[in-house]
Amino acid sequence: MTKFKRVGLIGRSGNQLAVDTIARLVDFLRDQGCSLWIEDDIADAGGFEGLPHCALERIGQKVDLAIVVGGDGSLLGASRALARFETPVLGVNRGTLGFLTDISPADLFEKIGSALAGEFTEELRPLLDVEVTRDARVIAHANALNDVVLHKGSSARMLGFDLCIDQQFVYSSRSDGLIVATPTGSTAYALSGGGPIMHPALSAIVLVPMFPHTLNARPIVIDARSEIVVTITEKHQALPQISCDGQTHISLLLDDQVFIRQSSQQLTLLHPPGYSYYEVCRSKLNWGGRIEHERDGE
Repeated sequence: MTKFKRVGLIGRSGNQLAVDTIARLVDFLRDQGCSLWIEDDIADAGGFEGLPHCALERIGQKVDLAIVVGGDGSLLGASRALARFETPVLGVNRGTLGFLTDISPADLFEKIGSALAGEFTEELRPLLDVEVTRDARVIAHANALNDVVLHKGSSARMLGFDLCIDQQFVYSSRSDGLIVATPTGSTAYALSGGGPIMHPALSAIVLVPMFPHTLNARPIVIDARSEIVVTITEKHQALPQISCDGQTHISLLLDDQVFIRQSSQQLTLLHPPGYSYYEVCRSKLNWGGRIEHERDGE
């Protein structure tokens, strides 16, 4: 018996591998007795005539399971639209690294079939909410599954900002910016910036400074219930921005304040049977990989 009756298919029309995989899934899911919706972008790719379609922002209202085909970027974009509807998500990897899209094309029908039968592991991944205020007025709002990044735009100059956590002053910084990441995002940009890997079950947020103009600035892990406030104090010739998951961008001015809090929304992420977070880290980050030394004459 199929647990999910209404399934949404999400991907990018510019990724031909994703389009081809979605076409295969259409036939498979129809055979399983599922009714289907597809995202507008995929509908525009052609070959899906007759299937109902709608914008990504609305697809969570239509279905009780969403399958995202592509890379982690595709799933990040979909997650922000689906979380408010509490729509569970399965990820099929047709990208590169695939931390979040963990079903391989080789196991496509087996793993999707198991999930439809109710055989899956469910995780709740929290999002971050972001508000930007200017002259005590909210001028922008966004959210992120991976990270919120304060950066200096296209300028080579540093920017200055004050950091407060739970209304307590932490430090003033002159640097390239600051990464604020969820446990989900700890293996993304924050990891390349020297941050720790945090297990997704942790209720925590990590703050990673980006090239600070001091040797003693280090990443800090704080309680996920904390409120983070960043105030732009110097921008020189920098053009500071806030980026959410590298996909949503907000330009900042001097004295703007950025409020970052854990969202009330969570992504419901489904994994196929046999999923292990540590196995994902081993395979994606090459944990335990041996370095072979080539000898002369061999």
